[in-house]
Amino acid sequence: MSMCGAWSPVKPVTLEVIKICLEMRKSIEDRAVNGNDSKVYIPSVYSSQIVNGTNYVVKVFLGGRDDGVCVHAKIHQALPCNDGKLTLSGFKFPKTFDEPLEPF
Repeated sequence: MSMCGAWSPVKPVTLEVIKICLEMRKSIEDRAVNGNDSKVYIPSVYSSQIVNGTNYVVKVFLGGRDDGVCVHAKIHQALPCNDGKLTLSGFKFPKTFDEPLEPF
């Protein structure tokens, strides 16, 4: 676990992060592909930051297209005392598969 306020190193997604990304799929696709569902939606790596809740920056591969484009999504998860609500708080699109994930 990283220090409060510092971003963790980028690492492969965990089951917890996959679940968060699946819950946020519609919000991410609405911004990335104009509301169309992606044929493939694969979270791959992430970094996290403990603040008043947790920030996650996640690289999600949107396959089923010729360009193999990715999105870098910033998701905030509120503290449990605030219902743990998830919010899409930042977004970078399009990104290539080879572009490194960097917290923003």
